[in-house]
Amino acid sequence: MIKNRYLIVILLLFSGNTLLAQVPAWGGGADLTDLSFGFTFSYVSNYYKIDKKPNWRAPFFDQGVNRYITDSLKSIGSKNSSGFAVGFITRYSLTDHLEVRATPSLVFADRSISYTYPNPANNVTKLIQSTSVDFPLEFKLKSDRIGNMRAYILGGAKYTLAIGSKKNADAGLDPLDKLVKNVGGFGSYEAGLGCDIYFEFFKLSPEIKISNSLGNVLVPENQPYSSPISKLGLHTIMFSLYFE
Repeated sequence: MIKNRYLIVILLLFSGNTLLAQVPAWGGGADLTDLSFGFTFSYVSNYYKIDKKPNWRAPFFDQGVNRYITDSLKSIGSKNSSGFAVGFITRYSLTDHLEVRATPSLVFADRSISYTYPNPANNVTKLIQSTSVDFPLEFKLKSDRIGNMRAYILGGAKYTLAIGSKKNADAGLDPLDKLVKNVGGFGSYEAGLGCDIYFEFFKLSPEIKISNSLGNVLVPENQPYSSPISKLGLHTIMFSLYFE
């Protein structure tokens, strides 16, 4: 009789653990209301897509000194540059599987363009220092929840506004010291995927997203580093962690 009681207690303990393991975490109540808030940290990687003018290789003629001040170009390219972003989340559920999300973020991510010439000593890399505020508006399509996870895809658009930049920062500089400038604001389209992971007190969403700018982000100027380029487009990859 005593052995049977011990057996019953052991069975109840194992059954209780199994039942508790099957109870889904509530994620701090993030999905219990239509409207919720949170914050995000992101790693940012970006580079320029460069459209060159037909005569982009031609040396630059400086009318001020009445002579050519550069050699013929061999190549123009843009390597990946990295940075980071911090932001906030405002999420509103439209249905059980569709929500709209705004994630304004402060982005610190420089960009660069490299120019190579026949003489390697003349090679130049122009750094475009950038601090900006992103204003994305996205639609998030979610799968059914399986345990404490659910997958999603998203798409939308954003507007990027540069802050702290000066239009005439290189005024009075020698043409070879001029900066490559970007427009103060531009739009982009975005697409990405991720998953929601539910913990007891919060919801964590790892996400990867790409964006491509619309139009031309280059400010055209008659100087050695802007003149060979007809159009600049910005390609960005962001890996983010969202906390709600």
